[in-house]
Amino acid sequence: MEFTAIDYSIFALLLVLSSAIGLFYALTGDRQRTVQEFLLANRDMGCLPVALSLLASFQSAVAILGVPAEIFRFGTEYWFLGCSYFLGLLIPAHIFIPVFYRLRITSTYEYLELRFNKTVRVFGTVTFIFQMVIYMGVVLYAPALALNAVTGFDLWSAVLTMGLVCTLYTTLGGLKAVIWTDVFQTLVMLAGQVAVIVVGAWRVGGMARVWRVAEQEGKISGIDLDPNPLERHTFWSLAVGGIFMMLSLYGVNQAQVQRYLSARSERQAKLSCYAVFPCQQIVLCLSCLTGLVMFVYDREHPLAPAQRPTSSDQLVLYFVMDVLQDLPGLPGLFVACLFSGALSTISSAFNSLATVTMEDLVRPRLPGLSESRATLLSKLLALGYGLLCLGMAYVSSMLGPVLQAAISIFGMVGGPLLGLFCLGMFFPCANPTCLLCPLSQGAVVGLLAGLAMAFWIGIGSFVQGTAGAKGTANSTALPPVGNLSTVLATTLLPSTAAPPSPTGLQRFYSLSYMWYSAHNSTTVILVGVLVSLLTGPTPAAALDSRTISPVVPWLLCCLPPKIRHWLCCGGADPAQAPGHADSTEKSKGVPNGLAPPGPDRQEEEEEGQGYIRNSGAPICSVQETSF
Repeated sequence: MEFTAIDYSIFALLLVLSSAIGLFYALTGDRQRTVQEFLLANRDMGCLPVALSLLASFQSAVAILGVPAEIFRFGTEYWFLGCSYFLGLLIPAHIFIPVFYRLRITSTYEYLELRFNKTVRVFGTVTFIFQMVIYMGVVLYAPALALNAVTGFDLWSAVLTMGLVCTLYTTLGGLKAVIWTDVFQTLVMLAGQVAVIVVGAWRVGGMARVWRVAEQEGKISGIDLDPNPLERHTFWSLAVGGIFMMLSLYGVNQAQVQRYLSARSERQAKLSCYAVFPCQQIVLCLSCLTGLVMFVYDREHPLAPAQRPTSSDQLVLYFVMDVLQDLPGLPGLFVACLFSGALSTISSAFNSLATVTMEDLVRPRLPGLSESRATLLSKLLALGYGLLCLGMAYVSSMLGPVLQAAISIFGMVGGPLLGLFCLGMFFPCANPTCLLCPLSQGAVVGLLAGLAMAFWIGIGSFVQGTAGAKGTANSTALPPVGNLSTVLATTLLPSTAAPPSPTGLQRFYSLSYMWYSAHNSTTVILVGVLVSLLTGPTPAAALDSRTISPVVPWLLCCLPPKIRHWLCCGGADPAQAPGHADSTEKSKGVPNGLAPPGPDRQEEEEEGQGYIRNSGAPICSVQETSF
């Protein structure tokens, strides 16, 4: 199973066109001369390219390999994850986007300083950088390793070529180049998956026969309403737990929020959330159909035992190379599809890391930095993170089994960060600092508690070997294997074969990975609120009501007056209270790189100003309503 010249040409064309897009935006328009243009695409993007970019960032190469293998092995139960997409995108559109967009921030973590203080902002920023730096090397290295194992495609040539091309167009073209390359790469991903499904289904007698055989073999799953949180996949873990996973991705993740903020208006940002919903459903359907076609094709055209893949993440590539081997160019198209997923995820990481480093760590310490120097430094940061990604890919090749924990860290960190933002937006009582003990603040203690809980479950299950050795539900615990391909596959697709009933702490460690975000974000909120109430809620004078979600009064109006009084800091008027600190004061006068809106955004700006003017009303001033 070797690549032909046509396959290599198609793969090379993907890299050339991606680089060309970066060069085009580096040489046109304002030529990336301002921080606003480089980091926020001049805040002038439409909803459709933003939506496709959001989709491309979500659809990584890991998902392209992992979801079909999941369906191949365990059936279509994973398909119910699509039920979580509706609320997982509706909530960001109406809860998170209005707050972030109207505050006119560049980094998500600027919100944390406006709501709490600089300490919380730095904690959030460092947590995000830690999360992304560890993950981006794995995202670059793992697909290249799987491809090398199946096709003989040179491993480090693929890693270096992809890493350098991605660094090139991200550094030269900024966020606008990242978004438009994401659009192009999304189309390539869809074309590759459709080609595999069409050809594979044709070779086994059509899509109707694929569905019929899969149903006869028990691969078409019904609705499993088992409420047990230890079960790896049930309707509740996928449809409800998946909402929290989606919120951690589409609600507060810097890579996604940065795309919302690049939209030309708040309305366009919301529309991008709506537009990505059907796109996600289409991508999920394509991945699931690929898995079903693989299953039926494998039954009718089984590989020889010596040719069988050694790990689950190689299943898709073996299937593609077998079913498309007589059609020159199509294997190359699927490889381009696979690496498009990797490129889109990595470029998002580079750009978002450069943004948070610049806005959260550099500019507050260098308030006099000129616009030209800030732009140059932003480009150098993107370049530096690109080179760091290559270094992390090399580290990934050396670590072996240690990566079992490294891959899981990405999922464990998302939940606590979601909880931190929800604590700030929905609980006005959450305090920044206790007067008696400056380190005792609800936000920081809550975040640390959530991270501790996440790592306790993850590392505990890893050490115990609950999921890998004994076959229980947690996706973080893995068998002691040395091949990164196997590590990646077992991280996504752990064994579920007849596990013994866990007892004691094993039950705690066996929590389904789909509940991680919900469990860890809830821990942050509960601990943060409790510490805040014990150490003294946020003084009304210190609370910027623009940082509180406008739905809070309606959520709290049904609570008893005493509890509402506690949660709302007494219902004072924070925006008009003496000593109120606005965003300029709390940012020490550092601009966020945004220019005043143009005429085409006047309507949205007026809407935003109405929100800010009305935000001076007491948070708990909504009259009690009987429902």
